Amino acid sequence: MQDDDDFLSEMGDVTPLKTETRVRRARSATDKTLVELRREAAVTERGRDSNPLADEGVKPLDPWYVLEFKRPGIQNGVYRKLKKGSYAAEARLDMHRMNVQRARREIYGFINECHELGLRSVLIVHGKGERSPNSEAVGILKGFVDHWLRELAPVQAFHSAPPNLGGTGAVLVLLAKSEEKKRENRERFMRGRVPYEQGST
Repeated sequence: MQDDDDFLSEMGDVTPLKTETRVRRARSATDKTLVELRREAAVTERGRDSNPLADEGVKPLDPWYVLEFKRPGIQNGVYRKLKKGSYAAEARLDMHRMNVQRARREIYGFINECHELGLRSVLIVHGKGERSPNSEAVGILKGFVDHWLRELAPVQAFHSAPPNLGGTGAVLVLLAKSEEKKRENRERFMRGRVPYEQGST
C-alpha cells in the first residue's frame, strides 16, 4: 500500500525514544492497607478493653426459652417477687437491632452504671429472635444476654419478664447493693443508737 510505504520512508531515520524501566517499589512493613490498620487497632483496643464479656462462642436460645438465674444466698421470696415483676424497673435497656459487639458494650456499661447509681431492679429488652432467625442482631442475642448476666458481679439474679413487660423477649435483673447504698443503710440503722462500750455498767 502506497500510504504505508510513504510513512515508512518518512520515518526511516527516526530513532525510538528510550523507555525507562519501571521500578516496582517493594511493599514495606509500613505500607499497610486500611483493613490491616483497622484490624490491628481493634486488637490493640481489645487489649485495653476492661470488658470481660465474650463476643463469640455462645449458642442461641429458643425464642420461648425462659431465662432464670440466682446466686446462692438470694432468698426465694425475693426471687419470686422478681419473677412476678413485683419490683419496679428503675432503668431499662432496649437492645433491639444491636449486633453482638455493640450489645456487649451496652450491657456491660448499663449494668455497672446502674450498680454505681444504687439501682436494684432493671429491665433489659433483648428480643425473642423468632422473626429473623438468620439475623445476628436478634437470632443469638438472647443467648448472649443469658451468658453475660451470669458473668457480671453486680447481678444477683435474673428472670424472663412477665408478659406485660416483654415476656421471654426481656429479662428482669436484680442488682447487688452498691457500697454507697450499704454505707447509707448502715448509717440509717445506727442513727440514734448508742454504741455498746465494753466494761460499761
